[in-house]
Amino acid sequence: MTDLAARPAVAVPADAFRRRHIGTTPDAQERMLQAVGADSLDALLDRAVPDAIRPEPAEHPSVLPAAATERQAIAELRRLAARNTVRTSMIGLGYSGTITPAVIQRNVLENPAWYTAYTPYQPEISQGRLEALLNFQTMVADLTGLTTANSSMLDEATAVAEGMLLARRASKARTPRFVVDADALPQTKAVLAGRAEAVGVELVESDLAVDGLPDGDLFGVLVQYPGASGRVWDPAEAIAAAKERGGLAVVAADLLAMTLLTPPGELGADVAVGTTQRFGVPMAMGGPHAGYMAVRAGLERQLPGRLVGVSKDADGDPAYRLSLQAREQHIRREKATSNICTAQVLLAVMAAMYAVYHGPAGLKRIAEDVHGAAAHAATMLRAAGVRVREQAFFDVLLIDDVDAEAVLDAARERGLWLRRVDDRTVGIAFDEATGDVVDLLVDLLAGDRSSDFAFVAGGAATLPVQLLRTSAYLTHPVFNTFHSETGMMRYLRYLADLDYALDRGMIPLGSCTMKLNAATEMAAVTWPEFADLHPFAPAEDVAGSLELVGQLEAWLAELTGYDAVSLQPNAGSQGELAGLMAIRGYHRANGDESRTVCLIPSSAHGTNAASAVLAGLKVVVVACDELGNVDLADLRAKIAQHADALAALMITYPSTHGVYEHDVREVTDAVHAAGGQVYIDGANLNALLGRARFGDFGGDVSHLNLHKTFCIPHGGGGPGVGPVAAKAHLAAHLPGHPMAQQADGVAHWAPGRFGGTPVSAAPYGSPGILPISWAYVRMMGADGLQAATDAAVLAANYVAVRLQEAYPVLYRGEGGLVAHECILDLRPMTAATGVTVDDVAKRLIDHGFHAPTMSFPVPGTLMVEPTESEDLAEIDRFVDAMLAIRAEADRVRAGEWPADDNPLVNAPHTAHALAAPEWTHPYTREEAAYPFEASAADRHRAVRGKYWPPVRRIDQAWGDRNLVCACPPPDAFA
Repeated sequence: MTDLAARPAVAVPADAFRRRHIGTTPDAQERMLQAVGADSLDALLDRAVPDAIRPEPAEHPSVLPAAATERQAIAELRRLAARNTVRTSMIGLGYSGTITPAVIQRNVLENPAWYTAYTPYQPEISQGRLEALLNFQTMVADLTGLTTANSSMLDEATAVAEGMLLARRASKARTPRFVVDADALPQTKAVLAGRAEAVGVELVESDLAVDGLPDGDLFGVLVQYPGASGRVWDPAEAIAAAKERGGLAVVAADLLAMTLLTPPGELGADVAVGTTQRFGVPMAMGGPHAGYMAVRAGLERQLPGRLVGVSKDADGDPAYRLSLQAREQHIRREKATSNICTAQVLLAVMAAMYAVYHGPAGLKRIAEDVHGAAAHAATMLRAAGVRVREQAFFDVLLIDDVDAEAVLDAARERGLWLRRVDDRTVGIAFDEATGDVVDLLVDLLAGDRSSDFAFVAGGAATLPVQLLRTSAYLTHPVFNTFHSETGMMRYLRYLADLDYALDRGMIPLGSCTMKLNAATEMAAVTWPEFADLHPFAPAEDVAGSLELVGQLEAWLAELTGYDAVSLQPNAGSQGELAGLMAIRGYHRANGDESRTVCLIPSSAHGTNAASAVLAGLKVVVVACDELGNVDLADLRAKIAQHADALAALMITYPSTHGVYEHDVREVTDAVHAAGGQVYIDGANLNALLGRARFGDFGGDVSHLNLHKTFCIPHGGGGPGVGPVAAKAHLAAHLPGHPMAQQADGVAHWAPGRFGGTPVSAAPYGSPGILPISWAYVRMMGADGLQAATDAAVLAANYVAVRLQEAYPVLYRGEGGLVAHECILDLRPMTAATGVTVDDVAKRLIDHGFHAPTMSFPVPGTLMVEPTESEDLAEIDRFVDAMLAIRAEADRVRAGEWPADDNPLVNAPHTAHALAAPEWTHPYTREEAAYPFEASAADRHRAVRGKYWPPVRRIDQAWGDRNLVCACPPPDAFA
């Protein structure tokens, strides 16, 4: 690691990527520095960043290469891609080849209007993606035959784990036993094992199709339908038996198969879980993909994750929003039932639009084609004398009595990936993209014997007649309208136009780091060499991806001061869980099983507490002082109180209050002295890169948010990646995977050396989007990453200075500075004028802005993070909008406008409302629609490019009282 803080200034080449990524020019930064009162960026950071966390001079050379240009980075990615070999995957195990309709790839996956959007917490400017998610929920509920589905999970394995926890909460059976189908996917069983052990659940495995339920109590059962072996059987009897004992039935179902088979809800299931990957989402070596969960009536309020519902706006018109917000982790904290605070929105949108585009008839035709190909192959193979296992199936065949390794090698030479079940058994999974491979399979498996056998019709029934689906699905008009490319293109454009994303303007969200997702970074995501890899493909066929993974792991380890990184966690919440599980595993390996207490500051992200509980730890809250820092006296008291039981401290640095805490070394030293480990939440790493490293000031483990600091787009609420980084003594306990490919020498730690239980279905989580972060680091280089940190910190302090008279800045560090974000205190204004934080957030929409983070971590405040990507003109436009809003609030206080009828309480204003024949408000239509103060040129552009919200302010409470979480009929909008 080179001494980043002491690196001399160097001239920035004209073609350097950092010039494109960092929005503020040197001239603009000079003006901003004058406003802040600093002579230079180095002087500013010297004041802001405590000496105690500065890195020591490095003992070893840096592993980070010098910054590449965009063309050079693409060329290197092409070289890595060329090391991968894409073959026709017939491995199965929950991952299928699929054909992404070009209209969806171009207009969703590759469209910044979709991939740069934020989580729809501001529903008035998120109606497009909320409608798309409602389509997803309706699709899942219809295909599973259940009442309500959420708006996606992280993957199938974690969805099953959440289903298990839901069953435990909802079951009246007082027992820790949960029965798992022996035919469940192996990666699901691996994830379940780790999650169950941490929270005291006893897993009991049984071959349900053969042996039925085991004797004894249970709170739930998992059924795989169809099974990992491909077997299709009727689980209704097992489901009924589980429910008779007070348990809940969780069915992991293949949604494409559900177009032909009786759905879980009709079989008596309480919960259905699975993945929507085969609905047009590339395998991408394991992710990202949208998992799903659906529940029967009565369990809606037990659903983890996000739930989109229908409410009404101020005019009484239907409008979408996120429902049941009281379940969010920042409210429930250690009482939260799940630590998942995100979703896989971009992928859920793709899957939903796949169903919209194909419609019910199209999906059924695809399912029939897939099943027909498998059935035809079974018939021809049997005719050729090959032993095809006699069982009903949908798309998977098992071939017995073969030399599995020899068959797999021969298949690979002919362009196929097959699955080794055991030494004498091979699995063959068909999908939408397998094509006509029957003759190849017959030749491969029968060889010269194939000509000795005549065609034999018949054989085992392929689908049980009693399980054939008779109920309708996807009957809503949205699934029966947009089947031409013209129609689909226009529908997607219509939805995108309803929304506000980074392609329209600034999203100044504190704690969320909404910054540039550069086109060059995104370029490789859709390359087939990365997109069409199965997660369990042979190591030699994914050598390029393994090299990319190893390089990114090494770079992230150096940048954070740690020794090892696992990229497996596919969300920040899963990274938190993985880090805490590593701490737990470390203590247990040392015989310290009594160390179960996790100290968490009161200001922490809500997922911290929820993750600690799910890792089997007990949360003890540590107070913060009036400056927002960890209260050292309270910390020492809590350490003394729980000394023998102390497992860990979780802190966020810079703090959740947006400041660099000067006493952080005292905090970490005190925890270590008591035998605990320090978990540093990496959510705010964008304020540290190049200036400090977690591992240098006491961190033992951290998760990093690649969708924040390292430029993976938020995608409307997902995908994310939350890798976990650790010191060497914890590395053995990072999440491993029983099916991980290994490539020696590509990283500091070979992936196979991680011995912890997996937290995600795929060995490397979401490799399909890792080229984004790889490209960002590769093009920025160490100097560019530090320059990004400096620019972000400067931007935040500039905003704080310009707004401090109108909105007091709640917390500052000892140098009077903030870090990369600042908290504006609106409570004095609210007390004086009655204008609330909600009013300000909605009025910002009229100005053409997404609101900052509302009421977190302090109610009645706004947390602003301008990031390094915004230019000074956009930052000033935001500041001017906030000042204009304060002036309007003062007019309310002065009595110029009534408290209950003014531009703030009525915001946002739709074009429809402004065009109404009568206007009875005490302010003008122009004041409502065009509130900004700007130069003539800027005003002309703002008027022409104004974003018009499609709905007025939404009544959230009404929607929660009247829960509707599926597509409403068209007459609801009449």
